[in-house]
Amino acid sequence: MEFDLENPFTSLEEHQSDTVLDLFASESDHMPSQNFIQCLKITDFYVSFRQKAVSLILQAQFSCNFEPFVLYLAITYLDRFISRQEIQQGKPWVLRLTVVSCISLAAKVKNTNFSLSNFQREEGLIFDAQTIHRMELLILDVLNWRMRSITPFSFLCFFISLFEPKDPPLTQALKNRATDIVFRAHNEIKLLEFKPSVIAASAVLLSSHELFPLQFASFKTSILSCEHVNQENLLKCFDRMQEMVEMEGYESMLDTLWSSRTPLSVLDYQCTKSESEKTTSSSITTDAVTAEKREIKRRKMNGFCCESKFQLSRIQHC
Repeated sequence: MEFDLENPFTSLEEHQSDTVLDLFASESDHMPSQNFIQCLKITDFYVSFRQKAVSLILQAQFSCNFEPFVLYLAITYLDRFISRQEIQQGKPWVLRLTVVSCISLAAKVKNTNFSLSNFQREEGLIFDAQTIHRMELLILDVLNWRMRSITPFSFLCFFISLFEPKDPPLTQALKNRATDIVFRAHNEIKLLEFKPSVIAASAVLLSSHELFPLQFASFKTSILSCEHVNQENLLKCFDRMQEMVEMEGYESMLDTLWSSRTPLSVLDYQCTKSESEKTTSSSITTDAVTAEKREIKRRKMNGFCCESKFQLSRIQHC
């Protein structure tokens, strides 16, 4: 059965409940070590190593046509592995071997076809199957065979349920935007210190701030009152995540909302972008729209921000 990032435990025979409490209780076991996070602040080698490795992993989306979730899982393995295993400096091949092995493991866990030979040919790599297999076993051992990673995707639905917009399509729009922010946040080294639940809560908050600014205050109160989330960490994560989005200059769903006739047409944008781009509201002047958009964007929260497969029979759930 394919591993589901939103429900990481449900396909395990020995663990069928997959409750929110299970996720909150186990998420720390699926994070990089705290010593590593502190090391990143003073050591340039690991910062550079991670940046290059993440870049190579993301390139696999083009050379292998992977779905984003496979690569997200591979980066998760990478972070956990290099935070617990000393990496020898002066050996560039170690980086490439680690990348290939993390991608291979993620593809297997997600039950995705992956040709090692095709990938290595595209990326100019030269590792034989036996070498990659040994590296995979090393990664599995260092990660204690915990491959069904708990990620922010495991918490999105929980935090979105606290918002409860009346229109189901608007709920999907909120989830889509939060998912996109989570994908982007995985590239930010400053966000590694935060738990998956905190990243999920911040992404949902930021999405609601963009899509539903008038309801943002009440939604913020609901999430801050959640007993499973540390408020101080959530506020800090939100601020950093908001800075990330603003620096990227990413076109938010809010921009789509202003260029459409109705809020519901935001959803149509995802499927028929060319049609929604042609639609413009005639009841508000361009100057007024621009001014309102700037005002909303200035608004911040008060105080915030292989060709051969093997059976992963020892995979643990937590």
